[in-house]
Amino acid sequence: MSFVHLHVHSSYSILDGFGKPADLVARVKQLGMPAVALTDHGTMFGTLDFYQAATAAGIKPIIGLETYLAPRSMTDREVSRDAKPFHLVLLAENMQGYHNLLQIATASQLEGFYYHPRIDKAYLSSHSEGLIASSACLSGEIPRALIAQDTERAEEALSWYLDVFGREHFYLELQQHNLPELALINPGMVELAQKYKVGLIATNDVHYLRQEDAELQDILLAVQTGKLLSDKNRMTMADDSYYLRSPEEMQELFSEVPEAITNTLAIAERCEVDLRRKEYHLPKFELPEGVQPKSYLRELCLRGLEARMPDQVQSPTVQQRLDYELGVIHKMGFDEYFLIVWDLCRYAREKNIWYNARGSAAGSLVAYALNITSVDPLRFNLLFERFLNPGRVTMPDIDLDFQDDRRAEMMEYCNQKYGADKVAQIITYSTIAARGAIRDVGRVMNIPLTEVDRVAKMIPGLQQGRSPTIAETLEKSPELRSVYDSSPQMKKLIDTASRMEGSIRNVGTHAAGVIISDRPITEYLPLHRPTSQSEDLPIKSVSQYDMDGVNYLGLLKVDFLGLATLTIMAKACELIEQRHGLHLTLENIPIDDPEVFRYISAGHTMGTFQLEGSGMTRYIMQMQPTEISHVIAMIALFRPGPMEIIPEYIERMHGKKEVRYPHEKLVPILKDTYGHAVYQEQIMQAAVELAGYTPSESDDLRSAISKKKEKEIAKHHKKFVQGAVKQGIPREEAEAIFNDWENFAHYGFNKSHAADYGVIAVQTAYLKCHYPIEYMTALLSAWKNNTEKCSSYVAEARNLGIEVLPPDVNTSGYDFVIEDRPDGTAAIRFGLGAVKNVGQGPIEMIITARDNKPFKDITDFVRRVDLRQVGRRPLECLIKVGALDSLGQRRALLNSVEQLIAVSANHFHAKELGQLALFGMGEEANAGIQLYPATKVDLNVQLEWEKELLGMYVSDHPLRSAMHLIADKLSHSSYELEELADKEAVTVGGMVKRLRPLITRSQKEMAFVTIEDSAGEIELVLFPRTWKRYQADIAAGALLVVKGKVDHRSNGLSVLVDEVTRVDTDLLQTPETDNRNQGRYYEQVLSRYLPDIRVLSRYAHQSAGTVDPREDPCESDTSEPFEEPEWQMGDDPADYLYEAERQSNGVQGVEISSAAQAKAPAEAPTSDMLTGADERDRQPDVSPYDHAAATQVEPVVEKEPQLIVTIHPCGEKTRDLRHIRQLYGLLVSHPGNYHFAFAVSEGGEKYMIEFPNDTTDINDEVLQDLHRYVGAENVIIRRE
Repeated sequence: MSFVHLHVHSSYSILDGFGKPADLVARVKQLGMPAVALTDHGTMFGTLDFYQAATAAGIKPIIGLETYLAPRSMTDREVSRDAKPFHLVLLAENMQGYHNLLQIATASQLEGFYYHPRIDKAYLSSHSEGLIASSACLSGEIPRALIAQDTERAEEALSWYLDVFGREHFYLELQQHNLPELALINPGMVELAQKYKVGLIATNDVHYLRQEDAELQDILLAVQTGKLLSDKNRMTMADDSYYLRSPEEMQELFSEVPEAITNTLAIAERCEVDLRRKEYHLPKFELPEGVQPKSYLRELCLRGLEARMPDQVQSPTVQQRLDYELGVIHKMGFDEYFLIVWDLCRYAREKNIWYNARGSAAGSLVAYALNITSVDPLRFNLLFERFLNPGRVTMPDIDLDFQDDRRAEMMEYCNQKYGADKVAQIITYSTIAARGAIRDVGRVMNIPLTEVDRVAKMIPGLQQGRSPTIAETLEKSPELRSVYDSSPQMKKLIDTASRMEGSIRNVGTHAAGVIISDRPITEYLPLHRPTSQSEDLPIKSVSQYDMDGVNYLGLLKVDFLGLATLTIMAKACELIEQRHGLHLTLENIPIDDPEVFRYISAGHTMGTFQLEGSGMTRYIMQMQPTEISHVIAMIALFRPGPMEIIPEYIERMHGKKEVRYPHEKLVPILKDTYGHAVYQEQIMQAAVELAGYTPSESDDLRSAISKKKEKEIAKHHKKFVQGAVKQGIPREEAEAIFNDWENFAHYGFNKSHAADYGVIAVQTAYLKCHYPIEYMTALLSAWKNNTEKCSSYVAEARNLGIEVLPPDVNTSGYDFVIEDRPDGTAAIRFGLGAVKNVGQGPIEMIITARDNKPFKDITDFVRRVDLRQVGRRPLECLIKVGALDSLGQRRALLNSVEQLIAVSANHFHAKELGQLALFGMGEEANAGIQLYPATKVDLNVQLEWEKELLGMYVSDHPLRSAMHLIADKLSHSSYELEELADKEAVTVGGMVKRLRPLITRSQKEMAFVTIEDSAGEIELVLFPRTWKRYQADIAAGALLVVKGKVDHRSNGLSVLVDEVTRVDTDLLQTPETDNRNQGRYYEQVLSRYLPDIRVLSRYAHQSAGTVDPREDPCESDTSEPFEEPEWQMGDDPADYLYEAERQSNGVQGVEISSAAQAKAPAEAPTSDMLTGADERDRQPDVSPYDHAAATQVEPVVEKEPQLIVTIHPCGEKTRDLRHIRQLYGLLVSHPGNYHFAFAVSEGGEKYMIEFPNDTTDINDEVLQDLHRYVGAENVIIRRE
């Protein structure tokens, strides 16, 4: 006698169950059981995976669900009464039961969710037909009553279930685990069964497949609850018995109640659910009366071809292709599919929403005729079979790109057109990948983060579209193997993480997929509430089955993708029409303009679609394209794999290398790509031409090769060679050709997709070339919230000679706008929407109040704009970035913010009461607001505000004058490095911002240096030999030109330094005046890189003692008592957390913040602590002007002696700053374990400046220098 498990959880019980449905089925079959149920918590995520795996293995699948039953109504949400619902197991006895499960799983998510997806008894009662229910685990209603020894309540609950389901459809569960409560439950269940004549079933509440998997499931629970495995009071299973026990084990455990075993077999026999697809479920398209889809589709195609290609529509080529495609479409039953997509595109055109169909759809003449695609497949020799293969009946897949700012409108149209109950988005499941598994397991095992991070980064990233597993990496990586063998803890970490890979971590929403159904979707699948990614979209439900499940059921999926490029093009063309009266669309923007090809060949690719980036730009400049086919080929080639043949491709294109073909019959197919097989379509054409394949068979070959289907490839290998031999090709040549094609999987690209994107690429280049200010304005508007891109595009606009002006409430829009000036020139005005912390509401209020009439002054502004609604913070941010400069000086406005808001509030309050005349507002209108007198904002402060709130410097740049000195020596700026190939030689430059010397394992010193140029930061790595050679030239604030190689790591990008040249910034001074210690440049350097005594005082801790006076050293000392150290500062004093570790090419070092030391155990550093990680988790720098950020620095508990140096300022800022700088430089140039602080007495104030992230050494040399410089009486070693 066997047994069937009827209460089973899989990995789709997210972070609770361990075991994929396929593994569950395999284990069931191994143990000789005929059937098994899947009853995941609250969802049916795994149903189709489970069903398909079970039917394929010959195991009967029982579809179920462990639902949550609300104690009261499913709409009640009171924590004390509704947060702990009852559990109930439901099994589908038949298709009616399955459909009721769909309704229950949906309602619990969309209507009843409160901590858990819940239904209530009323809902269950109305959806009970076709279901078999059981009492569930300890959290079931009846078990809870028995635990409370409330027999009366248990009997009441049982009576209700029997009334709803009947005795034949409700069972009481018996379980056997190490739980004391079961001593009360099991006897109670037996007694109830006897009294009420109810059946018993034995279950095991399976949460994992094998007993040894208990630890893995426990780790999932710890991950879910955010606990450590060592936490005693965390949620955990009682023992390791919740596995898929064998029939023999279950029979032995429940030998006293044998009917509990036999009943499971009887239930399995009763359950019959068939989920195989019988048909496609396309929504019905509304047709004119008496018209069939087939004829209507043909009529639309003919109309479209007349409009798009009037001179060719009657040609035999066009008519034959159209007839062929329409025949295939009708035969496959997809006439209505094309009509549905045509209707979506029609609506987009009517609403002026720009769209584009990407991918293989461009190979269809029907799609082109219907205005779904924009690429003529005949012109570009694109294949219909690449899109729709008549020999493989699958739903067509047309991916539609829409303007990303109007994508939601298209989704709402679907809701309105087909009904919200027939439209849903599609769920995605995120699984635990190799690195994530290492991090999750390491965290719950309480292994130090730096150690875990180091191991995780030994796992490579994506390689040819997939991430290597831990097992694969362990086999190939000596580095990971060494760590694995280093200690039992590391071995356990890696082994455990390896077994955790593939478990489901969380759910999300597919980026584009939308289901459109002919009937309410819940007739086919269950729905889920919106995930965080989809909450703002008009479609408010998500399928519980993923993309594969949707396809398996035969439901229509349309991809609604958002493409920012279309938004940019639409905006640019709108501006072009406003300014030049020219109406441009995707239909008429030229793609054959020679000037455009010369333009991109000169390197003007920034901001163009698919062509920007230094790597692509470099190849485009080498290629010198003269027609669109060249650009299409480059888009196909510029990817890992085919990128290797780009140099040879270009040389063949320019006649520098001979073009060779594998066989003469391939010449017509490969001629346009100079003998290289670049596109998948070329393989398809070659198979037809060389081996007699049909077009349909050639697509099967393409699919087998590109998806690496080994069995299919072997079958095609034989077929191709035999066919080629019949065509007169020698067998050896045929074998060689096919073997070459097998490698094609690594670089073959869909030509239809490349052609479509190539057209858009050239069109964006056309707009930028001929209408640069309109295009750049649209580009900046689209990326206004991406500071990195926006900063780059502002720089590009300026390179094009277009001035970019700061935001201004009198001229700015929400987006960037073009500002025509009286002198006939035009500039781009910054959009107010790009200012951080302001928001769309306040901006729209200001723009509405302005209403084409500029604000005359600040009085006019506060009376027309209700500052109560704008708010204090948005107003301050607008003032800081200069948006109100035309109304007043920034400092004065900031000092008067409270007054401005108060005046505005009083004005609008009186206006609302209709009492303006009563309060004399007519006369008051002549009286303006008097701003408090204030000094002009320091330029450095102004630039910091701009950087903070706009993401870039607008009015100036602190490094502009310095960068002018070295601009002609540099090959790349910081923002261009990302696109370069690994180990590519570069020359970069900038000012040193941070300096971190480290000690390697071999006890040699190396360094990491951060330099900043006008576009961003660059991380430099100086290995010991290079550091020793150039150490003297590198200091904070030094201007450097650096030669080296780009190093791409998973943790980020850096430059491995070969050579350093320090540039003398004395060149910034005029010949007549030595301005090194004065002027804007000097002040910028000081404020950015050195501690200012007044700035540091903001972070000072008040000293309890008295600072003894001393004669001012500034009066007596005119020469420096010692030379400044070679480097002075590692970071601004306000940087309150350094990175923990860094590793590069096997060289490691550590720099630990004092905050981290305070939290760590008080122990000496070990060699393990000096094992670095590949990546630094860096906290953002704190601006010296950001007092709020600075005050968040946590006080550090010092256990070591602290060095206190008393300083008496002389009052001359320049000398005081140099004084502090030299003291600081002296101390940090002597590495040690002692913290130090400066005690300062200034203007009657006494305070302590502490440096919690810096240490020094207290030795005779340091003390002698300090005594000589400040006097022995001003040096104190404080011990606590």
